[in-house]
Amino acid sequence: MRAMVLNQISNMAVNKNPLALVNLPIPVPGANEVLIEVSNCGVCHTELDEIEGRTPPTHLPIILGHQVVGRVIQNGADANRFKMGERVGIAWIYSACGHCVSCKNGAENLCDEFRATGRDVHGGYAEYATVSEDFAHKIPDTFTDSQAAPLLCAGAVGYRSLHLTGIQDGMRLGLTGFGASAHLVLKMAMHKYPNTRVFVFARSKTERDFARQLGAYWAGATETPAPEKLDCIIDTTPAWQPVVEALNNLKSGGRLVINAIRKEEADKKALLDIDYARHLWMEKEIKSVANVTRRDVSEFLELAARIPIAPEVQEFALQDANQALVEMKERKIRGAKVLKIAD
Repeated sequence: MRAMVLNQISNMAVNKNPLALVNLPIPVPGANEVLIEVSNCGVCHTELDEIEGRTPPTHLPIILGHQVVGRVIQNGADANRFKMGERVGIAWIYSACGHCVSCKNGAENLCDEFRATGRDVHGGYAEYATVSEDFAHKIPDTFTDSQAAPLLCAGAVGYRSLHLTGIQDGMRLGLTGFGASAHLVLKMAMHKYPNTRVFVFARSKTERDFARQLGAYWAGATETPAPEKLDCIIDTTPAWQPVVEALNNLKSGGRLVINAIRKEEADKKALLDIDYARHLWMEKEIKSVANVTRRDVSEFLELAARIPIAPEVQEFALQDANQALVEMKERKIRGAKVLKIAD
């Protein structure tokens, strides 16, 4: 099978082709696994974190990709949940132990044995992939394969982020950064909380215009103060300056939710600008998002089909994965980037 493989940690500012196109044997599903013929795989900023070593793969070489859509073509000996040809997806959560306190309490995303697709095991930048049938997700008929791929991470982690804000209808929501996840959160929030006004902070005019087109109440540059203080803000950026600016835009008792696996080091000195009285006092809160649960993914897919939410996508051929990653690194983003693997 064809696959785009990461062989070593690289700085993408120097190496713009960190992935190599190779031919590998088709994987064989284990007893409780299914073999999927991959049609599409979303491209996520977390892949940049893996390539550049902020959340390094547990082994190399590795096939990246954790927003995987395809069809079941083989069941393992004990797998019987899906029929042949059934369309399924693989998300960031590849497995968890199932018996620790976190797993038993519905927080399998915090499991010490959490394994991530495309980081700890091979992912979907390939023509075939395997996964336990218990961690595969049925894809609603509402979506094309390309539309479904970003829902498995950008959408699901956005869904979790929105929940963690504690938002109620009528509250003022901020989104700092406006890429794959944030544009889905905006659509979701407008449906679930029709009386909530959404304020978007983004570096580029293109992103701000896109946010307004999708229904944002207000859109401004990252450093531009919002016209009113906000109840909650979700940060989806890889940078630190947006965190500082977001804290300044929160009202008393407001909450900032940081939706990022890792932050980059380039502007970390921005944290030195935090003034306790202005940015943190009056019981402002900061909360991170760690991974997703299977429940997050399944609930969001159901919600997205019901609304329906159709992500804006830009397609790339499998062999052009490096180009998609470079564009993401350079913040050339409108919606979500997706690899089209099967014709």
